[in-house]
Amino acid sequence: MHVIIDLCVVPLGVGVSVSPQIAACQRVIRASGLEHRMHAYGTNIEGPWDEVMAVVKRCHEVVHEMGTPRITSTIKLGTRTDREQHMDDKVASVEVLLGGEE
Repeated sequence: MHVIIDLCVVPLGVGVSVSPQIAACQRVIRASGLEHRMHAYGTNIEGPWDEVMAVVKRCHEVVHEMGTPRITSTIKLGTRTDREQHMDDKVASVEVLLGGEE
């Protein structure tokens, strides 16, 4: 099953800046070869369910290996069975409706 998720990993107990931990998680996501888009408060990832969930698990493992005692993550996800859909399709459909509005 194809899934699109929005993943936000929040390391706890490492201080105010969590950039090193987030960079480590981004390396895991990049290495997976899955389609992804980082944004200000997380990352969209898409692909086969098991592969995407394995990336989420590996992100937690890597961030814990860095000495992070606690991690809280939020995941929003969506699946479809009526047709194939990708992240770019979802964005493009709204941009068409906006028709260049600024």
